[in-house]
Amino acid sequence: MKYFIVCIAGSLILTSFPIQAAIKTLNPVYSVQQFEKELTDLEQRYKLDLISIGQSEKGKAIWAVKLGKGKKNILISGSHHGREWLSTLLIMKIIKAYAEAYESKLNIDGYSTSILDEISLIFVPLLNPDGVQIQQGDFSAFNLQEKWALFGMNNFSTNWSRWKANARGVDLNRQYPAGWSELDTNTQAPNYQFYKGKKPLQASESKALVLFTKQINPILAVSYHTSGREIFWYYHNKPENILRDYSLAKKTAILTGYNLSIPEKHANGSGYTDWFITEYERPAMTIELSYLVDETSPPIEVIHEEWNRNRAVLLMLAAEVCKTVE
Repeated sequence: MKYFIVCIAGSLILTSFPIQAAIKTLNPVYSVQQFEKELTDLEQRYKLDLISIGQSEKGKAIWAVKLGKGKKNILISGSHHGREWLSTLLIMKIIKAYAEAYESKLNIDGYSTSILDEISLIFVPLLNPDGVQIQQGDFSAFNLQEKWALFGMNNFSTNWSRWKANARGVDLNRQYPAGWSELDTNTQAPNYQFYKGKKPLQASESKALVLFTKQINPILAVSYHTSGREIFWYYHNKPENILRDYSLAKKTAILTGYNLSIPEKHANGSGYTDWFITEYERPAMTIELSYLVDETSPPIEVIHEEWNRNRAVLLMLAAEVCKTVE
């Protein structure tokens, strides 16, 4: 009898919780559907190269966009985390502005887009489409059993705006091999945030990004996140590379007005840029957009300021790494 009551109660909750979630996400968002439509429009308008690098756990395509003709490249990623879709919106604004300026041979804030003839920019704007959909209250891809599992991972809360993980409750930016075994998140099971998984690259999304990185061999990696307006650039960088990497991060900090993080001797690893720095001995940085928000997505209105802060950053970095990184 008790089991029957629990099942009935669970069914009622599962029937209603997507509606409750939608109520909690009435603020304007940048959805996966908007991203996919805009990506198609940009491809057609500017003849961009689109590359499918893999699929999410629920079978959504993960796309890369190449801009430029250079044989060397910089890899820029966004939305490792569901609640950080503002990073995808920023990247899409960058792609559109750079593609238009490149086509017209124009500068952006004094930085020439002709650098894209030497260094291509390759973007993975939305690594975690499932997580973004969950965070925005869209459960159309999930059956009843999966919804119940997600509800448990969310600690039986209908506050989906805090969702950070992928569809399996794995935190994608705690999935990379560098420092994974030493990382203790105090989260031992799938959860809306911080669960590092049973092994590195367990999540299909993180694995896809690593395989794609190895395929294109970037000379610099930039990973956009939210929030805090801070730049992280150090993870056991080789002594001979510290000055080079610090210089790039410092110039990025000056251009954006973001804080430059102070290196921690015993920094936690398992992030994408941690892995890139140790794997390639090349510079990488994690750039946190927006003023600090607590376990949610920044308001979409902040995109205007973040665009103004970041609009020339990638062109500046391309010009700098062209001179300093092999």
